[in-house]
Amino acid sequence: MWSWFGGAAAQKRKDAPKNAILSLRAQLEMLQKREKHLENQIAEQDAAARKHITSNKNAAKAALRRKHQHEKNLEQTSAQVVQLEQQIYSIEAANINHETLQAMRTAGDAMKQIHNGMSIEEVDNTMDKLREQHMLSQEIGDAITNMPLGEQMDEGELEAELEGLEQEAMDERMLNTGPTPVGNRLEGLPAAGTAELNKPHAKDEEEDEEAELAKLKAEMAI
Repeated sequence: MWSWFGGAAAQKRKDAPKNAILSLRAQLEMLQKREKHLENQIAEQDAAARKHITSNKNAAKAALRRKHQHEKNLEQTSAQVVQLEQQIYSIEAANINHETLQAMRTAGDAMKQIHNGMSIEEVDNTMDKLREQHMLSQEIGDAITNMPLGEQMDEGELEAELEGLEQEAMDERMLNTGPTPVGNRLEGLPAAGTAELNKPHAKDEEEDEEAELAKLKAEMAI
């Protein structure tokens, strides 16, 4: 029961600004209608005074008196309109400020609840643990990546085996080709200074000259 009454009272306080604004706006609307009515009455009395200005001075004076009374009422009504508009603006501004402050309080309570049990030391310790785990993960990855696949042979053994393979290849080529007598290599070659050695060169030069001459004739269109 206590909570119900407390909730009802809180809701009533919350609705108070809204109800006040609604009441002020209703009164403001009524006063604005009265302003228009008085303005019409002033216009009518002014027209009546002008109408009777020459024919009936008493009627014209009565119309002017009513006109001035309506003008006085209009001034009072207009002042009331200004006052109501200022009150509405003040309540709306105060209500906005209140709601803003309430929202900021709620945000502050939420942040306090979130940070409950947290401290700078705890954050630093957590970050240190994260950095340690990150470094450990990186070291594990490096160890896995650099782990040798199978037994690695010595570089000297590899070089010796490579030299043996090269020697076997050279021996095999020598066996396949065999020695060539020097006399056989020299047979069939013309003696130095003979016409047989010079003849192919002379023939080549002659062919080159003929080809160059033919090219020249073609360029000159002979």
